[in-house]
Amino acid sequence: MSIEAKPTVQKAVRPTQKTVAHRAATRKRVQTGHKKAPQKLKLLITIVPRPKTEYFMDLIQSFDVNMQFCTTARGTATSDIRALMGLEDSEKRVIFSVVREDMAPKVLKTLEEKFATIKNAKGIAMTVPLSGMIGVAIYQFLANHRKGGKQHEI
Repeated sequence: MSIEAKPTVQKAVRPTQKTVAHRAATRKRVQTGHKKAPQKLKLLITIVPRPKTEYFMDLIQSFDVNMQFCTTARGTATSDIRALMGLEDSEKRVIFSVVREDMAPKVLKTLEEKFATIKNAKGIAMTVPLSGMIGVAIYQFLANHRKGGKQHEI
């Protein structure tokens, strides 16, 4: 009994015309920007003096911000330290706002300018990236996307 080993020949698998056309169409869509990824969102945290809260909330809202909420905060410095540094009031407000990633640098720059130029309006502002969102409708509301426009298409 003898066993003969025959060499096997594999044919090169060529992609069908359908898959080639599909890949080309996908590349074309990506290049033209028809299907682009949605804008990421950031949480903007702004700490301002209590009397200037309304002004800063209105200012932030002018940057297409649909959701903000405000809470009371109090500084931790003692009255001796506040007197030494020339600070009168330790009552602050913290404003939480959801902004699109593309608008965040503009908002921060504007806030920095206002903190420097407005009397008794010193504050702190920072952003924290949001990593996830549940629901397309909630995302569209927070990102200020309106239906009907091609520029806001998801």
